[in-house]
Amino acid sequence: MTSVVKKNISYLIYCSQNLIIYYRPSATHAKEILHTLKEKYFKEVQDLEVDGQKIEAPQPLSCSWSGNISRQEAVSMIPPLLLKIEPQHKILDMCAAPGSKTAQLIEMVHSDMDVPFPEGFVIANDVDNKRCYLLVHQAKRLNSPCIMVVNHDASSIPRLYFDQDGKKDILFYDRILCDVPCSGDGTMRKNIDVWKKWTTSNSLQLHGLQIRIAVRGVEQLAVGGRMVYSTCSLNPIEDEAVIAALLEKSEGALELADASPDLPGLKYMPGITSWKVMTKEGQWYSDWSEVPTSRHTQIRPTMFPPTDPEKLANMKLERCMRILPHHQNTGGFFVAVLVKKAPMPWNRRYPKLRYKDVTSSSEAAPAEELQMGESPTDVPPADGSSADAPVEAVEGETPAEGNPSVPDTPDLLEVKKDNVCGPPPPKKMKLFGFKEDPFVFLTEDDPIFPSIQAFYDLSPDFPKLNVLTRTHEGKKRQLYMVSKELRNVLLNNSERMKVINTGVKVWSRNTDGEQFGCAFRLAQEGIYTLCPYIRARIINICVEDVKVLLTQENPFLRKLGDDAHNQAKKLGMGSIVLRYLPDPKDLDAPQCPIDLCGWRGKTSIRAFVPRNERLHYLRMVGVEVFHDKQGKRNDCSTEIQEGSTEDAVGLSQEADLLEEEGEETEQNGSESNANGTEPVGSTCDGPAS
Repeated sequence: MTSVVKKNISYLIYCSQNLIIYYRPSATHAKEILHTLKEKYFKEVQDLEVDGQKIEAPQPLSCSWSGNISRQEAVSMIPPLLLKIEPQHKILDMCAAPGSKTAQLIEMVHSDMDVPFPEGFVIANDVDNKRCYLLVHQAKRLNSPCIMVVNHDASSIPRLYFDQDGKKDILFYDRILCDVPCSGDGTMRKNIDVWKKWTTSNSLQLHGLQIRIAVRGVEQLAVGGRMVYSTCSLNPIEDEAVIAALLEKSEGALELADASPDLPGLKYMPGITSWKVMTKEGQWYSDWSEVPTSRHTQIRPTMFPPTDPEKLANMKLERCMRILPHHQNTGGFFVAVLVKKAPMPWNRRYPKLRYKDVTSSSEAAPAEELQMGESPTDVPPADGSSADAPVEAVEGETPAEGNPSVPDTPDLLEVKKDNVCGPPPPKKMKLFGFKEDPFVFLTEDDPIFPSIQAFYDLSPDFPKLNVLTRTHEGKKRQLYMVSKELRNVLLNNSERMKVINTGVKVWSRNTDGEQFGCAFRLAQEGIYTLCPYIRARIINICVEDVKVLLTQENPFLRKLGDDAHNQAKKLGMGSIVLRYLPDPKDLDAPQCPIDLCGWRGKTSIRAFVPRNERLHYLRMVGVEVFHDKQGKRNDCSTEIQEGSTEDAVGLSQEADLLEEEGEETEQNGSESNANGTEPVGSTCDGPAS
């Protein structure tokens, strides 16, 4: 073995220590992939030596999820774990791109794989339009109807409303992930730019933004809710100083939780309670009183630790977690868990506004008049500066009129018609990215449903109201589904948020299908969402059938096993579900269910599976897939040898099979939308390298 090959394998092993496995269809998919890694790939390198040093095979993390493999820095997996998410939780990811943590959040919401539409959902936000599409791409791999991607400044993300018991209520989140932009000094092992560009002024410039984002987060957190604040920086100005400022402003409404029992095997240092502030020129200050007036615009009081010993002790900053690179051979990371005990003090000063049921005449009367006891300018500044943070005057109430620092109140009396969620007002492409297509929900009596209902024999409990499309006029090309809760949010907030993407594609229009009874074929993305409701057009297949379907373009029906062949002959032409169910007696076969979209032709059958997912399933059934050295496809027309479990076959480029079909609708030109600017600060989702 050449030294180059050895080093490449060594690098792959190192990278594999920062892998996380997740894939929405079933938690058993994760076990299957982990089994394949252990029994096949890791065994091949267990005795490998590089430069005389034996390489230790990777070990699985105790917090692995289900399914496909994604590279992610190990420490960046920690914040979602500390949120302690349950399927019914409403979750906000404030600074979500590129989306590795968001994927974890979605997986946790779908912890019960038997429930296609959990009550909870994830709203993933990012300020940068370009990175929002990266976030869409990451979240799309999990094919969840419970994710919405929005594009807002996290420090002023709008408050949302939803219908509850016939009235408009404010949406408070049960869990919030506040992974703020930071200087990224904890990533110096993998990020060479940190060595070139890092200065002490980075943290001074980011401190105010970090506090404003965190303040906005705790304002939107429900009482009893949990918010995790995290950075990939070890600078206390970005870490403990932000937490101390939050705790001081909260006046007891927030509590720093002890999260050590939640990850018992994690090595870390406790948070610090004493630190100094240094300028770019190398001058140190121990206290705000030492800072000259000329520096007051650069250095703020909130950058220093509290001077009152009793107040400092009550904050319990030692409950913060500082993860150093040598602790677990990872990057550096900071995490703090905040629990909200009461509304924020500046939100308790004004009474609530209650609205009666909204009538068809769009009139509603407040149950009580707004009593303004004091000016909203009395709200304490978020970072100790004269420039107030963009916080609302009332938590659960209407903000004061005429205050430019308070976001505008939505028109609570507006009634949405025709189940249409329009985009926000058009904005210049140069600054704000492309205008998004609307989200149009279908009605239960929409004329497209009868043929779909009859063709697939959908169960009576199929939630038709959760189906949407992205066009007002013309034929509906793609149909998507969202959860009931996200539908509620969309219908009540379309004018307040810029939604980039939501829902999972479940059907695509196929004009050839009309002659067979249904103009819409199943989409692989939404197969696991739809399958609980489909009672017809299902063919049960075996492992060998899976291999044939995924390695051959249009195999004849006779190439299927006898059982599947007989089932296929009984079905007419059109879209079908190809279902593999594990056999507990055959331990060499995958022990997880697999559902594939397919098309039953006149004499042949075809699997409609995108390339990446096709590769995933082939590896699960023991088939190696490759291209030749010229990047050309190898011939896939040869039947797989009977009994082979590790046959190497080339993948036809046509096997991508409409992978990008309709992407212009669901992605809305994600390639051309790359016109945003890079956000300030660093991201820490990437793996160590």
